[in-house]
Amino acid sequence: MLKVLRRAADRRRHANGDYAWLFHPYTGDEMVVIDTETTGLDTRSAELVSIAAVKVRGDRVLTSESLDLRLARPASLCGDSIRIHGLRGIDLEGGMAVDEALERLLDFVGNRPLVGWHLDFDLAILNRELRPRVGFELPNATIDVAQHYLRRLRRRHPEVESAPRFEKVAELLDVPVMGRHTALGDAVTTALIFLRLERETSALRGDA
Repeated sequence: MLKVLRRAADRRRHANGDYAWLFHPYTGDEMVVIDTETTGLDTRSAELVSIAAVKVRGDRVLTSESLDLRLARPASLCGDSIRIHGLRGIDLEGGMAVDEALERLLDFVGNRPLVGWHLDFDLAILNRELRPRVGFELPNATIDVAQHYLRRLRRRHPEVESAPRFEKVAELLDVPVMGRHTALGDAVTTALIFLRLERETSALRGDA
């Protein structure tokens, strides 16, 4: 409820601003799958290392229409996070500032629905950086693919409490894992998992 009220307040506040169009209902046929790599798992303190997004239109992942941004080395970059995403300090030399990266993300995503694997984590990091800069959080409709898969799983096994790990779900659905622990690779893999689940849902409904 709090999120709904905050979003409504943001919409009113920015009704005549540069970002007003982001709050308009989306009427197209595209979604954007996003992923981030960060310096940790605590959404209160983790810093962005890279941001990626790829568009999905119909049943196609538009890899030619993607965003893959590396940011300047954050102060909290350490060995533990480097072992996960593989991005060392030297790899981030010349990376862009957070302000520029967020501006490019907003331009790329627009008001399209957002899709992601455990999307709440990515949104928490992004929104923590966005609100002090632009005065709002991402207002887009969202789909969490991990929760989407969990609902599918619970229809057959009601006792299941959580979805399997990302790689296991990809394996079970016969989806190739593309560049694991890179933001763009994870975004593309998530997009493929999402489309596979959507096709299964359509087949169960008997859609043409």
